[in-house]
Amino acid sequence: MKRGLSGVMVLALGAVVLAGCSGGSEPAAATSTSAGLTPGITTRGLGTATTTPDTVTIVIGVQTRAQSAKAALDANTDKATALINVLKSKGVAPADLQTSQLSVNPTSDSATGRITGYEVTNQVTAKLHDIGAAGGLIDTAGDVAGDAVRLQQLSFSIADDSAARAQARANAVRQAQAHAKQMADGAGVRLGQIRSITEVPASPPGPLGRDAAAAAPVPIEPGTQDLTVMVEIVYAIDQ
Repeated sequence: MKRGLSGVMVLALGAVVLAGCSGGSEPAAATSTSAGLTPGITTRGLGTATTTPDTVTIVIGVQTRAQSAKAALDANTDKATALINVLKSKGVAPADLQTSQLSVNPTSDSATGRITGYEVTNQVTAKLHDIGAAGGLIDTAGDVAGDAVRLQQLSFSIADDSAARAQARANAVRQAQAHAKQMADGAGVRLGQIRSITEVPASPPGPLGRDAAAAAPVPIEPGTQDLTVMVEIVYAIDQ
């Protein structure tokens, strides 16, 4: 009698445990699923504004060679000083003129490896806010430095791109909004409120103007520059 009662109690206790596990797990899973699924639409837009550069930056310098390091350095100093004076006389402000490279290196015979002399290079980076004057400046630099002149780089930019960036940003938002509406219409739902608008990094634009000095004959033409902005918008979906 006691053994039979004991078996019944064990069976009953097992049924209670199973019922408790079953009853407790389903609501928890349902709550987690409903809380994790928040309907929304995420889209991106890319806006572009085309502007005309108003600043040109050139890397220009002189390169000299001599049998001794001192002779090469002295010759370079004379020509580099003349070049810097020309840049200043053409309106380059001291704040826009900076020495970007100064080097003294031995030259050698490729066959024997023996040192044959020394080479000195002195380069300056100059920023001009008058693009129209850049061609004349380069011509004058060639006159004072002669065959030692080296034009290493030429690039264009915009001193203040805030207005162009604002236009590109507005274009990006409009494109993202149009894409979101297309997605909502295709899915048969209605767009809700905007949850967030974020500016995200866009792919860097191509070279501004011309980069290679050899490919930039005088006179210099800046052309145009495309400034791009990308935004991401997250919409809620109206139920």
